Amino acid sequence: MRIRNIVILIVLLVVAVVGARFWFNAKAPANPAPASPAAAKTSAPTAMEFLASEVVTIEPAELRQVMQLTGTLRAVDQVTVKAKVAAEVRAVMVREGESVKAGQVLVKLDTSEYEARVAQARGNLNNARAQMEIATKARDNNLALVEKGFISKNAFDNSASQYAAAKASVDSAQGALDIVLKSLNDTVSRAPISGLVSVRHVQPGEKVATDSRLLEIVNLQQLELEAAVPSSEISKAAIGQKVELRIEGLSQRFDGKVVRINPATQAGSRSISVYVQVANPQNLLRVGMFADGRLLLSSKAGVVALPQSAVRKVNGGSFVFAIVNNKIERLPVTLGSTGLVGDDHHIEITSGLEFGAQVIRTDMGNLTPGTPVRVNVTTKR
Repeated sequence: MRIRNIVILIVLLVVAVVGARFWFNAKAPANPAPASPAAAKTSAPTAMEFLASEVVTIEPAELRQVMQLTGTLRAVDQVTVKAKVAAEVRAVMVREGESVKAGQVLVKLDTSEYEARVAQARGNLNNARAQMEIATKARDNNLALVEKGFISKNAFDNSASQYAAAKASVDSAQGALDIVLKSLNDTVSRAPISGLVSVRHVQPGEKVATDSRLLEIVNLQQLELEAAVPSSEISKAAIGQKVELRIEGLSQRFDGKVVRINPATQAGSRSISVYVQVANPQNLLRVGMFADGRLLLSSKAGVVALPQSAVRKVNGGSFVFAIVNNKIERLPVTLGSTGLVGDDHHIEITSGLEFGAQVIRTDMGNLTPGTPVRVNVTTKR
């Protein structure tokens, strides 16, 4: 009985396995297609993606040839106010950075010594005039007497000589008075030009000698850049040429022009100084600022130009990688002159490209022509 039950159980398991296999076979496709190698691959090649900043669209450009100039700014009008007489400083009316007008009083020196000299000179002049009056009367009296024959001609000549000496003494005394009056006037120093005080050398109470420095004044309305140009390139520079100046620390550009060219080379070098003048009506510029200038030699408008990094050179020829119909193409080009477009170095393309063409800006190695391309215009670096 027990053996019979075991046999029945085995038969039921066999039937269940056979039924399950039949059911799964019924669900499977009747003729499954064999997998081909091509099906395992992507149906189309993946597009190569570029950022918008990596592609340049050619537009008409102005290509400029320039000469680089560097140097520091200095004031066209800059003066040092010096003491004209020796005296003690009584008052300094201005400080560094203050604006002054031409003729404005800047420094006052002690006047007591020069006032005493003026009084002495006036006394000497008055004494000389008194002596002259006496000599004048004596000469006039002797003239009348010699005409009547009462005195000799020699006596008259003596009185005339005394008159001449007295007159010379008056002239000398007047000159001495004028000198001390000028010295008294020189105890007050005035601004020779309008501008800003840049340096104050003295303080009240100091004793200064003649020709001592008192103040420095600069006029910032007109500044000048002195730049050294190699003698081999000086023939390219000419008076009146425009210069674009970039000043260290300032974003604003300034326009200048060449106003002078030194006729001799600098000592110890083969360079020649070129002087560029720049207007500064708002006083944004300061003396001593470093300037980078671009002297415009020539310009060409409406040209096809590319950044130099976009052009590849090989075996004496030149080519670019362009995007044509959303695919990479290698296009041969003919090169022209080099120069600046804006602030970037560009090279002229005389043939091989037209306006509107899209060119890969940077060198990304040896790209494969025919590769699909997609330009991501929303992504920014």
